[in-house]
Amino acid sequence: MISEWIGQWLVLLTALAVAFVPGLLVGARLRLRGLALWALAPVGSTLVIAVLAVVFGALRIPWSPLWAVVGCLVVAALGWLAGIGLGPRRPRPPRDRRRSWLLIAGLAIGIALTIARFVVYVHDPRAISQTNDAVFHLNALRYILDTGSASSLHVSGVIGGSGFYPAAWHGLASLVAMISGCQIPVAANMITLVIVGAVWPVGMAWFAREVTGGSDVVAGVAAALSAALWAFPMLMVEWGVLYPYTLSLALLPAAAAVVVAAPRWAAGAGPVTGTARSAVLTVVLSIASVGALALSQPASILSWAVVAVAFFTWWAVPRARGRGGRRGAVLIASLLAAWLAFVLAWVVLTRSTTGAHWPPFRGKLRAALDVVWNGQVMLPAAVGVSILMVIGLVVAVRRPRLRWLATTWLVFSLLYYASAAIGQPLVRRYLLGAWYADPYRFAALAPLTVVPLAAIGVVAVATWAVGILSRRRGRAALAFAGAWSLAGVTVLMVVAFAVRPMIMMPNVTEDRFDSTSRYTMTDFLSPDERVLLERLPKTTPPGARVIGNPSTGMAFGYMLSGRDVYPRTWQPPQGAQWAVLAAGLRDAGTDPAVCTALAAFGSPRYVVDFGPGEATPGRYVMPGFSGLAGQPGFELVDHEGDASLWRITACAT
Repeated sequence: MISEWIGQWLVLLTALAVAFVPGLLVGARLRLRGLALWALAPVGSTLVIAVLAVVFGALRIPWSPLWAVVGCLVVAALGWLAGIGLGPRRPRPPRDRRRSWLLIAGLAIGIALTIARFVVYVHDPRAISQTNDAVFHLNALRYILDTGSASSLHVSGVIGGSGFYPAAWHGLASLVAMISGCQIPVAANMITLVIVGAVWPVGMAWFAREVTGGSDVVAGVAAALSAALWAFPMLMVEWGVLYPYTLSLALLPAAAAVVVAAPRWAAGAGPVTGTARSAVLTVVLSIASVGALALSQPASILSWAVVAVAFFTWWAVPRARGRGGRRGAVLIASLLAAWLAFVLAWVVLTRSTTGAHWPPFRGKLRAALDVVWNGQVMLPAAVGVSILMVIGLVVAVRRPRLRWLATTWLVFSLLYYASAAIGQPLVRRYLLGAWYADPYRFAALAPLTVVPLAAIGVVAVATWAVGILSRRRGRAALAFAGAWSLAGVTVLMVVAFAVRPMIMMPNVTEDRFDSTSRYTMTDFLSPDERVLLERLPKTTPPGARVIGNPSTGMAFGYMLSGRDVYPRTWQPPQGAQWAVLAAGLRDAGTDPAVCTALAAFGSPRYVVDFGPGEATPGRYVMPGFSGLAGQPGFELVDHEGDASLWRITACAT
C-alpha cells in the first residue's frame, strides 16, 4: 500500500503546487509572511483558480495548465501593484525560538497523523470512493478535460444541467490531472490528501494563534490536535464523498482567522504599518476568503459569518459602552449592520438550496451527549479531547476576549443538535436548509471550535501544573508547559491511531456502520466492472452512447473511459420513457415500446449489464438492464467476470 502512494510523489507535488503556489505569489505581494502567508495561500489559490475558470469559460479560453499559469501570473502582477499601496512590510518582531519549534513540531505531528489516517482509509491512490456523490464529482472532472471549461457556470453541464455550481475543487483537481497526466481518481485523491493533510492543519494552527493573541504554544498544540477528531477531516472523506464541502471547511480556519486578527493588526501587530492600511488589508483578505468559500461550498459562508458576528459582537459591545459618544454610536451602527447582513445572508443561502433532505435521527438527550463527548453522528466518543474542550470552555468563559469562541462553539453545537433531534419542518428548512439539514455536515463543523478550545484547555492545565511543580514562571513556564502538552497529546493520538487506525462510516438513518472502507468496498463498482468500463475505448467506437442502471456503478464509466456513458450520476432520469427501459430494456427484440424509449435518450447502441441493482437507500432495482444473455436483439461485445457489455441490435435503423 505505501509503495503505491510513494509512487505518486510527482502527483502529490503537483497537488501541493496547485493548492499553495498561486496564493503564495499573491499573499507575499500583500505583505503576508510566516504562518499567516502559508495558511492563507490555499484560500488565495482557490479563489484565483476558481475565478480564472469562470473568466476563461466566459471568454472561451480553454482550461489548461498553460492558460492557468498565465492567469496566475497576471493576478500575481495585480497583487504586486496592490501591494505598493500597502507600503513597506512591517519588520518581523523577534520570536522565541523554543515556541516556534513547538509550532513546527505540532504542524509536523498533525500533518503526519492526518495523512496516515487518510492513506489507511483510502488504501490505494487509484481507489474510487464508492459513494453516490463521487459519481458526479469524478465525472465532472472528465467533463472539464473534455470540454476545456472548469467554470462554476458550466460544470453542471456534465449531467445536462445549467446555472451555478461551486466548482473550485474541480478546478484544482482538474489542473492536477492535466499537469501530472495522472488518472482522474489519483488526481482527486491527491488534491484531497493535500486539503486534509496540509491545508487544514496549517489553517487551524494560524486560527488558534490568532484566537489566543499570538501564542505559538497553543497554535502548535492545536496543529497536532487537528488530527484528533474524526468528524473532520476524515468524516467528509467518507460521507458523500463531499469534496467541495471538505475544501470549504479546510479553508474555514484561515478565513476566520482574518477576522480575529483584525484588531491585533490594527494595533500594530500586522504585516503592514498603519491602522488604515491594516484595515484595507483585512477587508481585502475577508472578501477573498468569502469568495473562496462561495466558490467552494456556499454554506460555509454562513459558518464563517457565525465566527465573524460572534467575534465582532463580543469585541464591539464593551468598547461601545466604554467610549460612548460618536465612536460608540459608530460601533453600534456597524454591529447592527453586521447582524443585518448576517441574517440576510442566512435567508438567501437557505432559500437558494433545495431544502432539508434529512430527518432527525437522535433523541434530544443523546444528541446533547453527542456534542459534549464529540460523538456526533454515532462516531465513537472522543473522551480525551472532550475533557480538554470542557476545560477550554471554562477558560474561554472566564476570559472576556475568548467568550466569542465559546459562543461560536455553542452555535455550532445547537445547529448539530437541531439537525439530529428536532423534526419541526420550519426549523429544518429555514434554519438548517443551507446545509440540507445534513447532520454529517454539522458534525464536521465542530472541530473548528473544539480543536482550539481543547488546545487552550491542555495548555492551561499544563501551565498550572508547571507553576505548582517547578519554579518556572512566565514565558519559560508556558514554553515548558507547551512542550509537555504537545508530547502528551501526541502520545495519546498515536496510541489511538495504533489501536483504531480506521473508523467505519456510520449510517445514522439505518443505525449501523459500514463493514469496510468506502474506497475498498465492491458492492457499488466491482473490480470486474471497473475493468470493463476502462476498456470501453477499445470495445466501443468514438461517440457511442452506453446506457445502464446508474446505481450499479456503471455511471463511473464516463470518468473511467471518456465514452458517453449515460446517466452520468447515480440517480436515474425521471419519466415514463426511462421506466420502460428500467423494467424491460431486455425485451427490445420483441417490444417496440423499448426502441421508442431508447430514442428519447439518444438511441444508445450499447448497454452494460451489471446486474439488476439493489433496493437499498440510494440504489435502484432495474431488471430491464440485466439478463441480456439469450435475449433477441442483443450481441455480446465484452465481458469481465459477471459484468458484460452488449450491442443493441434490435433498434438498428
